[in-house]
Amino acid sequence: MGDGREGGCACGAVRYRLTSEPLFIHCCHCLNCQRQTGSAFVINLLIEADRVELLAGDPRPVDAPRDDGSNQRIFRCPTCQVAVFSEYGRPEVRFVRGGTLDDPAGVAPDVHIFARSKLDWVTLPDSVPGFEVYYDSKTLWPPASLERLEAVMPSA
Repeated sequence: MGDGREGGCACGAVRYRLTSEPLFIHCCHCLNCQRQTGSAFVINLLIEADRVELLAGDPRPVDAPRDDGSNQRIFRCPTCQVAVFSEYGRPEVRFVRGGTLDDPAGVAPDVHIFARSKLDWVTLPDSVPGFEVYYDSKTLWPPASLERLEAVMPSA
């Protein structure tokens, strides 16, 4: 990936660099993501936490309730409050918000999830798998991404 993808918040106080390609890229249409972003969906780049290099600032964690009763930890710029990345119960993997990249057009989703709650005017492309809820990552992720994920997850 060369020098890595860079991004940050709206005010520039938080800046980051991804030091490798993401594991996988989700386009999530769930109601939680719609509420949290104020939009139709969110693009999340799943990547190992140690491959998100902070260049400036210190995003603050905010625990946001989800419909299933669990919490999502959203890391926000302490100044402008833009959500830069999230954790879903596993600090080893970050869900970097695609819209915070300097070049968000440089990424595209590998999968559409929670399509059951997508807005009617959103049309999913035939070229990208879509699921009413979630999917089995072992059948969809590239083997190299599965190996990377296994390498950072704690042993049971």
